[in-house]
Amino acid sequence: MRALIRIACLALLASGLGAAPAAAQATPQPADSRFSPHELVDTGHKFFGGVSRGLAQIIERAVSQWGLPNGYVLGQEAGGAFIGGLRYGEGTLYTKNAGDLRVYWQGPTLGWDVGGEGARTMMLVYNLPATQAVYQRFGGVDGSAYFVGGLGMTVLTANGIVVIPIRSGVGVRLGANVGYLKFTPQATWNPF
Repeated sequence: MRALIRIACLALLASGLGAAPAAAQATPQPADSRFSPHELVDTGHKFFGGVSRGLAQIIERAVSQWGLPNGYVLGQEAGGAFIGGLRYGEGTLYTKNAGDLRVYWQGPTLGWDVGGEGARTMMLVYNLPATQAVYQRFGGVDGSAYFVGGLGMTVLTANGIVVIPIRSGVGVRLGANVGYLKFTPQATWNPF
């Protein structure tokens, strides 16, 4: 079972994450429709509060690897797992030239993962052609190491769009998993 999970994680990592930087650069976006690192860090400081230094480092890493996003989501989520897990969240997608949009997300996970957490989440969104294009499934690999609190970054991709959730959470969770987040216009308990 462990070998199968490792192979699945490596395959997803090689196919999804390896292609993400090229996909994020594939569609040129007008400069005035993207958010600068300074704007993202300022928004993150207001949203997350006390985890400012770690947040700035994560945003700098994402921007250096994928460029400037043309949208971001601010929200909260909760998740838990014992081998298989679930994650649910809600927030608002912000863009500079296409307006704001209320979004909900949910998704299953599978892997060596146990525990639960609640998190404030900022998701950087790259190559979003229209706000409605966020309503789909974004797959990726996630690793968590929370003991009371933590800060982490994940990369999810679908159809040339890259979503990078940055989470600051509380709880107890340890492990790695593969899964996806499905964005919807209304809240739902169905993660599939």
